Amino acid sequence: MREFSSPPGPLPPPTVSEARLLSVLDTAADGIIVIDEHARILIFNKACEKMFGIAAAEAIGQNVRIVMPIEYAREHDEYLGSYIRTGVKKIIGIGREVRGRHIDGTIFPLELSVGEAATPDGRQFIGILRDLRPRKESEQRLADLQSELVHLARVSAIDEMGAAIAHELNQPLTALMLYLQAIRRAHAKGVDIVKVVGEILDKAAGEAERAGHIIQRMRQFVEKREPERHVRELDPLIDEAIDLTLLGQRHRIRIDRKQGTNLPPVSVDPVQVQQIVVNLVRNAIEAAAGMTDPAIHIRTRSADGTVVLEVQDNGPGIAPEALSKLFEAFASSKRRGMGLGLAISRTIAQNHGGDLLVDPGGNGRGACFSLVLPAAAAPAEVG
Repeated sequence: MREFSSPPGPLPPPTVSEARLLSVLDTAADGIIVIDEHARILIFNKACEKMFGIAAAEAIGQNVRIVMPIEYAREHDEYLGSYIRTGVKKIIGIGREVRGRHIDGTIFPLELSVGEAATPDGRQFIGILRDLRPRKESEQRLADLQSELVHLARVSAIDEMGAAIAHELNQPLTALMLYLQAIRRAHAKGVDIVKVVGEILDKAAGEAERAGHIIQRMRQFVEKREPERHVRELDPLIDEAIDLTLLGQRHRIRIDRKQGTNLPPVSVDPVQVQQIVVNLVRNAIEAAAGMTDPAIHIRTRSADGTVVLEVQDNGPGIAPEALSKLFEAFASSKRRGMGLGLAISRTIAQNHGGDLLVDPGGNGRGACFSLVLPAAAAPAEVG
């Protein structure tokens, strides 16, 4: 077997034409490495020097493994030898993401494209490398900002629901206060507390638990955290979100809820999906509020490898002039709120590999929003 791990000898000095080529290559923004059949570095431009922290004079003549992590370096000579023997290409002619190694040991992501050229001195391989760290950092900053905006939209939704939630919390807290006052009055009158206190305290504990559940659900909804995907049944998540939305709801509204049969599970971030449901149901309640018999139809069904949630109101529909800006952030016509709901909801849906669609209705039909989510890729235990 031919050996590719060590150079067969020193490289000759460059000719005038080669020197001109090197001068041109040194102006390139991307790293360019040229190696021979023995994996020896023939060209190592200035972008590579900066990228790997190795001077060209030191790199030229060495095995290209000096810029690779150990796990890549072990396989590189074997792959090169296999290609020369068999002609079977694996990465030549295509680009892919790999990792490089700086002289200080830092491992970083690279985009690598490899080409091949036949020369009088034998085959040579040209690698064009782009440092992906700036792109990765930008992508991470964008993801962080998007996560912050998603969280802000949840907080905004709870803020808009504040009066209704305060009313809902006031009921168990008022009942709790009345039960405790009853015990105090009984004690003041000299009544045998032992006979009545047990039943009253049970009722008081029930009301305290009710208030605690409301606060816990609110806290879980607005809590700032990293997105987490889990395989879930969609219908229970929807029902919990509907309950949260209806807390202290003062609109007289009829909810027509129909669950699909044999729906496949979905891989989702439960809180983010519930955020979509809360936005859609709240919008539907507002759209139907002015009708004689306000109603919302909430249905789930499966279609072509997806699970679909439909939220339809019986309001007047969406005006044509509002439709084009419906999913734009900060374009809301409401007096309260930031106009983030539908924009964020569509972003969340698309980040899950799905979409948020709308039938604007009109002419006697209310608007219908459809949340489309892909079914989980493979059967999994539902958690």
